[in-house]
Amino acid sequence: MLYTSAEFIIFAAVLLAVYHTLPRVCKPYLLLLSSVIFFASYAWYNLPFLIFTVLVTYAGGIAVAKVYERGEGEISSGEFDRETKKEMRRRVKRRAKLVMALTVTADIAVLAVLKYYNFALHNANALLHFTKNESDLFITLALPLGISFYTFMCVGYVVDVFRKKYSAERNILKVALFAAYFPQLVQGPFSRYDETGAQLWSPSDVGADALSWAFLRIAWGYFKKLVLADRVAVAVNALAGDADAYRGAYALAAVVLYSIRIYADFTGGIDITIGLSEALGVKLRENFIRPYFSKSIAEYWRRWHISLGEWFREYLFYPLSIAGPVGKASKWVKKHVGAGAAKRFPVYVATVIVWFVTGIWHGAAWNFIAWGMANCVVILISQELSPLYEKFHAKTGIGEGGAWGAFMIVRTYFLMSMIRMFDVYADVGKTFSAVGSIFTTFNYGVFFDGSMLTLGLTGADYALLAVGCAVIFAVSVLGGKKSLRERTSGRYALRVSLSCLLAVATLVFGAYGIGYDASQFIYNQF
Repeated sequence: MLYTSAEFIIFAAVLLAVYHTLPRVCKPYLLLLSSVIFFASYAWYNLPFLIFTVLVTYAGGIAVAKVYERGEGEISSGEFDRETKKEMRRRVKRRAKLVMALTVTADIAVLAVLKYYNFALHNANALLHFTKNESDLFITLALPLGISFYTFMCVGYVVDVFRKKYSAERNILKVALFAAYFPQLVQGPFSRYDETGAQLWSPSDVGADALSWAFLRIAWGYFKKLVLADRVAVAVNALAGDADAYRGAYALAAVVLYSIRIYADFTGGIDITIGLSEALGVKLRENFIRPYFSKSIAEYWRRWHISLGEWFREYLFYPLSIAGPVGKASKWVKKHVGAGAAKRFPVYVATVIVWFVTGIWHGAAWNFIAWGMANCVVILISQELSPLYEKFHAKTGIGEGGAWGAFMIVRTYFLMSMIRMFDVYADVGKTFSAVGSIFTTFNYGVFFDGSMLTLGLTGADYALLAVGCAVIFAVSVLGGKKSLRERTSGRYALRVSLSCLLAVATLVFGAYGIGYDASQFIYNQF
């Protein structure tokens, strides 16, 4: 049931109609039932994996809470001095940490087996040649919808309970709804239980302002997906399908066109998700803040897929950087290399691991790993060169605004877009070859001799893409200092008019019909 399918539109319309006629106490049960139906519509036989993760997460949270409760009971039951109490609490925390670790391991194990088993087996076989009939060992099973998203959210929940950020949930249906809530299953954003758990079980009333904004956000998402992302996908697929023939200027075209596609596709899906959730009385966090206006890749990743970056920082980067083994290794580095290297060591180790995991989270393939490590290398080099940047700005008096700021934005855009070619060509060698050809194959006349019209798009298609990109740029600029929600607050007629305009534009200019295939969102595969 794709977001872009008639089935989903009917499903969402019926859900909203029924949802707003029910008393509040019944609404979460309808949300849970709808989420199960939505999940099962992709592959009903994957339901046991979701149910297993929910059961393990729920039980793990309860078990961690009980360890703390029993521990505090033991401490309060006797008269112990301060040091004894500290030691007892340390033991309790170690037991709770063990339960948390076992729960997280069980959750991650399901994801690891389903998503990475074949990848690991293939590489082990290539390395060791341990079998001549490797096909018998592979498993063929469609990944459960949103498994990377709901698994990480469940892991975050258990870790937060261990950290005593909030109490363990005693109602298993609340945990199930948090994990399975269908709008965010497709591509996020990542939610925290303390942010959305209560909302899901007791959604807010939806007034005229929220409803008008929700439908405008949904219409905006469909416009970006169907008018831009699915249209430009035709040319991107043509370029990626024959990387050896399409080199030089064509590779540069792939860089630009794919940046349009993934932005329109991903943000379009998030717009639909956030809009639909708001229409249901649930507010999800924003996942993008004008990422193509970033002046560095580090800044880019604070603006793109924000919830994923925050998850990795909180649950992987910071724990890794202060982990005991890393601290011991840092002392060794200080002794044998120097204090400067020792200071950087924990940050570098954590950064490398986080970006490796980020890459493989996106897909079980070497091109995704290479994509993650490319981001890592650029970020670390930028950190090392930051003192030089500061000296340059101090001596020249050039700030980060004006022409130099524009240069930084354009530089970051192209650098980030070139790194994303690992996703386009899905092959590490082809990616290096194609991107390298931009600087070695000078065939840029193809931009002017009609050759770009052989990629499946007409001149009218390119004109529509240009207009669509201009609209997105204008909306981004307008939303820079004051959000569009604030700008249109209370102006219901304007919002309704814009929603209708976007709906008509999508119906008239949307990329569907003969020659087109309304594809699933890119992040569905993750």
